[in-house]
Amino acid sequence: MRLDIVTIFPEFFDVLDISLLGKARTNGLINLSVHNLRDFAHDRHRTVDDTPYGGGAGMVMKPEPWGEAFDQILGENTVDDASAPVVIFPSPAGEVFTQAMARELSHESQLVFGCGRYEGIDQRVFDDTAQRARVKLVSLGDYVLNGGEVAVMAMIEAIGRLIPGVVGNPQSLVEESHEDGLLEYPSYTKPAEWRGHRVPDILLSGNHGAIDRWRHEQQVERTRRVRPDLLPDAE
Repeated sequence: MRLDIVTIFPEFFDVLDISLLGKARTNGLINLSVHNLRDFAHDRHRTVDDTPYGGGAGMVMKPEPWGEAFDQILGENTVDDASAPVVIFPSPAGEVFTQAMARELSHESQLVFGCGRYEGIDQRVFDDTAQRARVKLVSLGDYVLNGGEVAVMAMIEAIGRLIPGVVGNPQSLVEESHEDGLLEYPSYTKPAEWRGHRVPDILLSGNHGAIDRWRHEQQVERTRRVRPDLLPDAE
């Protein structure tokens, strides 16, 4: 998969050189390019923001640097092309990011992330980009961050680990929270007793059918207690 990130803080994404995603880049499973938005601003201060039309607090990111950045990344693509990439803008005004969305996006050949800052990006950037790519505004949840970088890191982590070959044991992906609409069951390892806390006897029984039933019961109970809003879909 090809990933492109546009940001005014390219060094933020140095962390993608470590852990499983770093190994995936080394092995050629992920091709990542980080683009500094200020490289597409041509005044001596490399300005990427200006005051909003109509008044209001804060600054808005200018369309010209974004347009040139996407000219370079998207080329002559049109949204009707079969290979048109998906361009994702983190935004509190977007649809909520979910595990289902992560899995859907993991099948794309190219994802482009635009990291907004200040009071947001000029709306015309979204409108113009939508002529050349499939544009999605995506929110991590009902809160506001200082910029899109943290949200993009979370999305890349969630999407990247679903790409075949990134995680060593694919079965571990199936048993995680949200994959079947339920939260994950509690996990245990050796020793069997620690500080007076014992591993549940069922996990030591060797009866895998009973273990599977117990784990499912734990998933349902945890979901009912922590995220009851998920239960109608899961059931």
